[in-house]
Amino acid sequence: MKKKADRITLHKKIWCKIRYYQQLNNIDDEVLATALNVHERTLREYDKNSANVTMGKIDNFLYVNNITLDELLNA
Repeated sequence: MKKKADRITLHKKIWCKIRYYQQLNNIDDEVLATALNVHERTLREYDKNSANVTMGKIDNFLYVNNITLDELLNA
């Protein structure tokens, strides 16, 4: 069995997909922070450790961008 450190957690995968979606759609950090109801500085903290990204923040992001979680994860 592999060590836990080798795993990519679900919240890390979702955060990476959000950042990828941001890049694809030319969304700047200010707009992304607004969609997540956080400060821009928090985005950089999520880049380091995405464990604090809540489902509520993800739901806000999906609602603002009018996409589903499946669409985000399959992008």
